[in-house]
Amino acid sequence: MELKEIVKEKYGQAAMRVQRGGSTCCGARAAVDSCCDPITSNLYDGAQTGELPQEAVLASLGCGNPTALAQLKPGETVLDLGSGGGIDVLLSARRVGPSGKAYGLDMTDEMLSLARENQRKAGVENVEFLKGEIEQIPLPDNSVDVVISNCVINLSADKDRVLREAFRVLKPGGRFAVSDVVVHGEVPAEIQQNMLLWVGCIAGALEDNQYAAKLARAGFEGIDIEPTRVYDIEDARAFLTGQGIDVDAIAPRVQGKFMSAFIRATKPASCCAPGCCA
Repeated sequence: MELKEIVKEKYGQAAMRVQRGGSTCCGARAAVDSCCDPITSNLYDGAQTGELPQEAVLASLGCGNPTALAQLKPGETVLDLGSGGGIDVLLSARRVGPSGKAYGLDMTDEMLSLARENQRKAGVENVEFLKGEIEQIPLPDNSVDVVISNCVINLSADKDRVLREAFRVLKPGGRFAVSDVVVHGEVPAEIQQNMLLWVGCIAGALEDNQYAAKLARAGFEGIDIEPTRVYDIEDARAFLTGQGIDVDAIAPRVQGKFMSAFIRATKPASCCAPGCCA
């Protein structure tokens, strides 16, 4: 099975668990369910989650909180790549206000259905969920002010294309502001080869300098990678256990290597690169 189909299947299953009244076991309910890896836990505060449908919170599968770190302004247009159950789209929509708009893009029918139901429950009108792939964004050039994403770009096997697409749809001067997992040094081969760990954003993690280089090649400037949480050996044990990997052998090799990070970049206000100008 191709990576894309594995991701679709696993995220579709997560959405259906939430719709049946459970959690994703990897979302914001980690502390309650005690079944989650450390990457996806404790990302949103009560003030944020309290204004959203419970299903949007339960379906959270990210590694950070891009809405807390991105400087969204009233009237702006925001695009969330891999929007899942819609938590970051709904939070963004409230921040940009009725004069702004928030798009969510996802390729999984079950997640889109859940997200649209969450939008209905939240009563948020300035939101539109789109079906599509982050490697081919169904929006025109220069159409959004901010691109956000929450631990989804690592799920793509063609990250260069994703970043080129993000650059294309951003307006000149637009901002790229995503949460993702990055790594210092090489990822152990045993992790890279385990496809299920791609779904958890781990095996697909880029080295921080690779991420920056890919952003630069796509045309971005002002690139900054800010670690938000570094994972220790016990964290490593938590996300490697049950994956068919010798945890005792691998855990010391990932000590302090994996981290969640907030990644910022800007599309130049004027340039001649493809997708830069109308």
